[in-house]
Amino acid sequence: MTDPLDTTSDRRPGGRTARIRAQVLDAVRAELAEVGHQGLTMEGVATRAGVHRATVYRRWHDVGGLLVDVIDAAGEMDWQPPDTGSLRGDLTALNEEIQESLVVQPSFALALMAASFHFEQAARAQTRLWTDRYDQCEILVERAIERGELPAQHIDARSLLIAATAPLYHQLVLLRTDPDPQLPQRAAEMAVLAAAAGAFSASREERQESE
Repeated sequence: MTDPLDTTSDRRPGGRTARIRAQVLDAVRAELAEVGHQGLTMEGVATRAGVHRATVYRRWHDVGGLLVDVIDAAGEMDWQPPDTGSLRGDLTALNEEIQESLVVQPSFALALMAASFHFEQAARAQTRLWTDRYDQCEILVERAIERGELPAQHIDARSLLIAATAPLYHQLVLLRTDPDPQLPQRAAEMAVLAAAAGAFSASREERQESE
């Protein structure tokens, strides 16, 4: 009997393999957001997805495998960093996306963060995803230098991006404060001012490594 998730036998874009994967991953997202990683089971995912549990076990093996594929699927999305015409605007728009993902109920983003502390496979996959996202967003800093918003010098773009987004996670995840509609812009403005003042200038060693 042919495995319904064997990609060597079914490579049609949007075919049965892709359809089953989409159903299962949608089920993982819904289950994770509703019951958290503690209640996430292979059987629950199979039931919600409307597929036989043997199919889920064959393809994903365990809950950790499901979480890894959900994270990998997020990396496959055609997401593009904001392009508003200014660094302040770009960082504000980025922060607004982050805030929305953290305050929506139930929050899949928060549930996935929690799960990554309990599944090493998921933690590694999430690190890869975040690394890729930061790499994508470095273009925001590059455009700002080209526009003359930042000094034409070596800037540690990763540090700037972390400084701009960190207040969102600190307030909403660590302190669990109510969402502040002004926080995305305020955090972006502080990061831009710090960058303009040279706070994120790369060290000589970092410059040599990038050359």
